[in-house]
Amino acid sequence: MSPFTLQEIQCFDAVVREGGFQGAALLLNRSHAAVFAAVAKLEDSLAVALLDRSGYRVTLTDAGRSFHRKAQSLLSEMETLRLHARQLAMGEETHLRVVIGDTCPLNEGLGLLSGFFATCPNTRLDLHFETIGGPWERLFEDEADLILHWVEKTDPRLEWIDLGTVSFVPVVALDFLPFPLSGPVTPQQMRGLTQCIIRDTARTAQKANFYVVEGAPQCTVGDHLMKKEIILRGMAWGHLPRFMIEEELRSGRLLSIAGDHFPGVEVELVAARRRDRPHGPVATRLWEHIRLCSSDLRGV
Repeated sequence: MSPFTLQEIQCFDAVVREGGFQGAALLLNRSHAAVFAAVAKLEDSLAVALLDRSGYRVTLTDAGRSFHRKAQSLLSEMETLRLHARQLAMGEETHLRVVIGDTCPLNEGLGLLSGFFATCPNTRLDLHFETIGGPWERLFEDEADLILHWVEKTDPRLEWIDLGTVSFVPVVALDFLPFPLSGPVTPQQMRGLTQCIIRDTARTAQKANFYVVEGAPQCTVGDHLMKKEIILRGMAWGHLPRFMIEEELRSGRLLSIAGDHFPGVEVELVAARRRDRPHGPVATRLWEHIRLCSSDLRGV
């Protein structure tokens, strides 16, 4: 078997992904003849037919399918190496973009960041607050380098550091309910009462509605602090993070209506960033700083 080149592998992969030589040529910005010759040379080097050219569209042979699986692993490793090289070439960043999501305790989140950026006087913290789907959207649209929020951990584009669990409790003010709190509260009982919800700051993603009673009147606010005030004044009910209302629950100013129909929810708070993007030296140090300090936020 003769040696083959990375360029030949890339041409072969492009033909498979685009379903033909013309599409591969356009993808790679090369001529049709050059792509055809590269794949033919690869097959000659391997002494194996990788493509079946007998039909209208080229298809993989059994050997080609097996070889392509291995080739994809190689190309993925090459992309990782390329991104790592870009990271090494970076100087210290002039600014880092961080988004704090509505599930993150503000004091702890700001404390985590301020302790680090005090040691980086040449890097500006570009800080934003977003709700519900906003943090993910900023991250995936390359408008944030790091978010403190919750994420879909099954997404292969992300890596994360666990920061703890945040409990959300459905609560009402002391005299808000027009019926006695003597048993499990049902959605039917709450449907006529105003529910306070957080406004989703995602611009294009489908808006998500969490814990919303269908058909109930609503008032919408931008953050949990405003939501807490609305609920305390008996203007609406809603879910609030337990870390914000411990004192009010103890004093009886707020009552939990958690039960079979409104069980509340626990959210896994994380620091998250893109796995498929390069990270400069300051971003890398921030990530390690968060990893070392993550135990301080657990149990919030």
